[in-house]
Amino acid sequence: MLEIDADLLIIGAGPAGLTAAQYGARANLKVLVIEQLAPGGQVLLIDVLENYPGNIERKDAAGNSAGPRTGFEIAQDMHSQAEAFGASFLNETVTELAVEGGVFTAVLASGEKKKALAVIMATGAVHRNLDIPGEQQFLGRGVSHCATCDGAFFRNKKIVVVGGGDAACDDAQYLSRLSPQVVLIHRRDRFRAQKALAERVLHNPHIEVRFNTIMKEIKGEQKLSSVVLEHEGTVYEESADAVFIFAGTVPQSSLVREGGVKAALDDSGYIITDQKMAASVPGLFAAGDVRSGTFRQVVVAAGEGAVAAHNAAEYIDRLRGAAYN
Repeated sequence: MLEIDADLLIIGAGPAGLTAAQYGARANLKVLVIEQLAPGGQVLLIDVLENYPGNIERKDAAGNSAGPRTGFEIAQDMHSQAEAFGASFLNETVTELAVEGGVFTAVLASGEKKKALAVIMATGAVHRNLDIPGEQQFLGRGVSHCATCDGAFFRNKKIVVVGGGDAACDDAQYLSRLSPQVVLIHRRDRFRAQKALAERVLHNPHIEVRFNTIMKEIKGEQKLSSVVLEHEGTVYEESADAVFIFAGTVPQSSLVREGGVKAALDDSGYIITDQKMAASVPGLFAAGDVRSGTFRQVVVAAGEGAVAAHNAAEYIDRLRGAAYN
């Protein structure tokens, strides 16, 4: 009899992984989710998750506005829900993934191995660096990728935000509630963020928007004190207390790029799948920000996680000769 630790192994516990865990467990699969940090992924860092369906303004006992649930609260609920359906969670790092004879083996940092019949890659993506002088030197000393984590340290200080997508605009909005001196720079002549979000930023009196502007250097001594910017060929330096960088993401796809499992990736390293979220390796699925071509939103990641789990369950049924015809 084939010895496995789980029917379905899910690597990553962001919205895609948590939803896949719920759907996999509800399909009566033995589900194991491995997450190296905390369940929730980048959703944990979202202050106001205003565009998640059903997450509307709440009222407290006195009838006052309590705002919609935060990303942290939603992530906690998703985690609890998946556990309630029977999914198991392991706080570990997968260092290698292999497949042999239709069985996947995940090697953990501890040296332990976990075997499963199918795998869903829900590893997401991490923030892309600008790769400019001073960026790494002042990381944690004025440079950050998370406004809700570090914004309070710079209350009423001058803050520069870099980027033009949803994350940059959303976090600039958040930071503008902490300081009236927020400068948002973007290398292009318009935002790529959703129009409603971009419009709010453009009409926010506490945010100064500078298009066609790039950051060249971050300077300081013990802490960040100034930035060097370039606008249409003109280079200048100005004071700043903090820099929040949102320059896109890098997919966490190394497990299927090198080693025992090699899946088809696009030019940027995202995993290519079909509409069933199936990757090029039989039994391997991908969902969320690590998947090629996805619209990087929490609701999309959750939907893709559900689709991936549903089709992983069908794949496992076929392996066991129990497919519904």
